Amino acid sequence: MRVATDIGGTFTDLVFFDYDPKTKEVKKVEVSKSSTTPGEFEKGILNAIQKIGLDLNTIDFFAHGTTVVINAITERKGSKTALITTEGFRDVLEIARGTRPDLYNFNFKKEEPFVERYLRQEVKERINYLGEVITPLDASSVDKHIAEFIKEGVEAIAICFLHGYKNPVHEKELASYIRNKYPQFEVITSHEVTREWREYERTSSTVLSAYVKPIATKYLNNLTHHLQKLGYKNNLYIMQSNGGITTVEDVKANPITLIESGPASGMLGGVVLGRTIGKENLLVLDIGGTTAKCSLIENGIPKIVTTYNIEKTKTQAGFPILTPVIDIVEIGNGGGSIAWLDDGGKMRVGPKSAAANPGPSSYGKGGTSFTTTDANVVCNRIHKDYFLGGELQPDFDSIKNAAKPLCDELGMTIEEVARGVIRVANSNMVNALKSVSVNKGYDPRDFSLVVIGGGGPMHGAYLGEELQMPEIIIPLNAGVFSAFGMLMSDLRRDYIRTDVIGLNVDNFSTITGVFQEMKTEAIEAYERDRYQKEDIKFEYFLDLRYDGQEHSVKLKLADLDHLMIDEIESNFHQLHNKRYAFSLSDTKIEIVNYHLVAEVIVNKPVIGKVESKGNTVADALIATEKVDFDESGIHESRFFDREKLDPGMTIDGPAIIVEQSTSTVVPPKYQFRIDAYANIIISKIK
Repeated sequence: MRVATDIGGTFTDLVFFDYDPKTKEVKKVEVSKSSTTPGEFEKGILNAIQKIGLDLNTIDFFAHGTTVVINAITERKGSKTALITTEGFRDVLEIARGTRPDLYNFNFKKEEPFVERYLRQEVKERINYLGEVITPLDASSVDKHIAEFIKEGVEAIAICFLHGYKNPVHEKELASYIRNKYPQFEVITSHEVTREWREYERTSSTVLSAYVKPIATKYLNNLTHHLQKLGYKNNLYIMQSNGGITTVEDVKANPITLIESGPASGMLGGVVLGRTIGKENLLVLDIGGTTAKCSLIENGIPKIVTTYNIEKTKTQAGFPILTPVIDIVEIGNGGGSIAWLDDGGKMRVGPKSAAANPGPSSYGKGGTSFTTTDANVVCNRIHKDYFLGGELQPDFDSIKNAAKPLCDELGMTIEEVARGVIRVANSNMVNALKSVSVNKGYDPRDFSLVVIGGGGPMHGAYLGEELQMPEIIIPLNAGVFSAFGMLMSDLRRDYIRTDVIGLNVDNFSTITGVFQEMKTEAIEAYERDRYQKEDIKFEYFLDLRYDGQEHSVKLKLADLDHLMIDEIESNFHQLHNKRYAFSLSDTKIEIVNYHLVAEVIVNKPVIGKVESKGNTVADALIATEKVDFDESGIHESRFFDREKLDPGMTIDGPAIIVEQSTSTVVPPKYQFRIDAYANIIISKIK
């Protein structure tokens, strides 16, 4: 029996599978949703468990995805953090990068660093770029700085020395000294976060991991304690941003790996779904209560990047993080996103959200802002009797009060405002989808759109229409699909090393040597978690660039034992041409980074076909009411119960399909069919 939970900005989702580990056949699936409880996130999980009366004594596997790390950073609610670095490099965080995120936008500004200057201190030590010790470290020289940190109430210390990625000997020495002499501090070093170069990015990553370390450690300890009290006896596994799960102890050592914990699992669920139904080119869009996240899956493989930016906009530089992350674009546009007017009187939706408390005005919990969810209720795209799974009736008086300022300012009816809100929200989401597809050389018409989350199925058809995509896929239990994705995840650890050398046959022994070092490290880490060497599957990647370039592209190696220079060069030229629209076949190629992926495949359920219950279309029909489809007009539309729709059914729109965790909108001139796995497939009527 397996359970996965995913904490979102508005809701906490739970999926429970009972399956046969031999046949991998799923015997029972249950889902649960509860309001997220900021400040004490574990309560939301416990509420979801209690809601369906789950006995944790019977659970063999528990996976968890959390927003605790990203929330602590974006809300500036992490721990007071200090930085110790090499003499002369105290201001690396402040200097940052001189490039503007939007070249022609002169409103750009750098944000304040997470560690103020008086908490950034230097020590004498020096290692050169070859990893050779130039100036030895005197660890005791840091005592005077530690005394100041204690006086200032510092909780976490980040250590980042120049060229620590190449040779971490001084970082290890100082960390050991502080941990032994001053155990009250959480300490993290740059080589524990990443062994990739770039001084500013490496320092930023280490500081941010230190900033959330005390909070993440406390949260994960509390969650583990509560689950054990309820009878759970096995390891708790945590979803990482790289699309794999790992142990709690591994995450506590470097919590920045959780920066996109929840969203990554939804994208991974899309990969598993695509493989099951034979659709390996997908755009996956997850619309929750606070944000919308999207990613591109090509040939059944998600894109993994090792440099990720948070809070980066056209006017803000944001903060870089060197950690493997599924290439996700995230925008502040979800069901709880608030509609507002800018100084020019233009309608905007998001990024500010009504979140879980008080929530959209339709919840009747004191919300006074008009949100995307409220707009969908006004247009009757969410049936009043099936609102929040039928647990709540929309508060129409609150909706009218929330919409009144917008109606008065724009001189419009509430229905017109609601259509506008949905249209603006759709436009924001289309732009996000373009940023992972069109902007990177991919044609959306070659992909299927998978929409998940509580809001995804309500907007999917309109987004597919705008991007001319052939079909929209709404998986079973779409509203809690991110939690489902965790149940389909394998254990994964990423190891990265920087060592810039030319790509040539003479350096092949160096390449295999670096990978062998990382493999040894990976095997030792998994053996500590009681996994066998034979259980580990390895994948090898090189970050390559043309000689003289600044940035690189990632290329997968087919086989480490039989490296072929012609094949590597040819694949790199093709990949570079696809990414940047040019290649330089006569220019030398450099290796920048070596990237090893070490996975342990875990026993997990297989998505099985769903047997027909013998229902008719009439059996699934629950109501016929007018629904506002904006430019397509107001139409009498049929409302269907998803649980009663059998595989093989094909029904013309307009229609709304309701289920416990979401509603699916099928506009006029569209139809939907239920495939063999009970997925809803929406396409245009031919």
